[in-house]
Amino acid sequence: MPRIGFLAGFVSTMLLVALVGCGSKPAAPGTLAVFAAASLKPAFTQIGAHFKAQNPGSTVDFEFAGSSELATQLTQGATADVFASADTAQMNTVAEAGLLSGGPTNFASNTLVIVTAPGNPRKVGSFADLARPGLAVVICQKPVPCGSATQRVEDSTGVHLNPVSEELSVTDVLNKVTSGQADAGLVYVTDAHSAGSKVTTVSFPEAAGAVNVYPIAVLKKAPQPTLAQRFVAMVTGDVGRNILAQSGFAKP
Repeated sequence: MPRIGFLAGFVSTMLLVALVGCGSKPAAPGTLAVFAAASLKPAFTQIGAHFKAQNPGSTVDFEFAGSSELATQLTQGATADVFASADTAQMNTVAEAGLLSGGPTNFASNTLVIVTAPGNPRKVGSFADLARPGLAVVICQKPVPCGSATQRVEDSTGVHLNPVSEELSVTDVLNKVTSGQADAGLVYVTDAHSAGSKVTTVSFPEAAGAVNVYPIAVLKKAPQPTLAQRFVAMVTGDVGRNILAQSGFAKP
């Protein structure tokens, strides 16, 4: 009888272990969550591929959006491992909320350019031309880094634009131009680079006074702090620098 009781207890224990095992689904190990500025998408997608190759079994989940939108998500409780912003202002917002595990590292910079339809049919040749009556111009909203840079150019030149729309990210501005919904838009050099023949790029000297510097940092509550440090090291190292340069980014 005692032996029967022992066997029954053993079987019950094993069933319980099996049930607990089936019912629990731990998060996949090695999944890195990266919040990154929309303008970083082409470059970071390439860097992510290199990262996965050098860290077998790992995956990288990117959330690309306007830096101000990402900063808001983080300060409202969103969880991520790494934050890469298109300017220092949005990184400062996250830092002041006590969400960084250490100081951010500047890894790139970007400059505004004008993009138009291929061939520049409206003959836009300067920043001042964007204020011409009847020209449909699209820019970023001011809290977004590309919008803040646009505002700095407006303030320094005294040329104030009357955009037909203000977008939440620089990629939205680019899409408005490539889809024919706008005559011209203000985007970064890197966005014009990625668009290729879909746009004509018009540089303007005043943009040199509104260059955006990009910082990156590991977040304090990162679920994957070791992988996060490795990713930041790759972005700021030789692999990252080469890919960023090929994408049109300048040094910070």
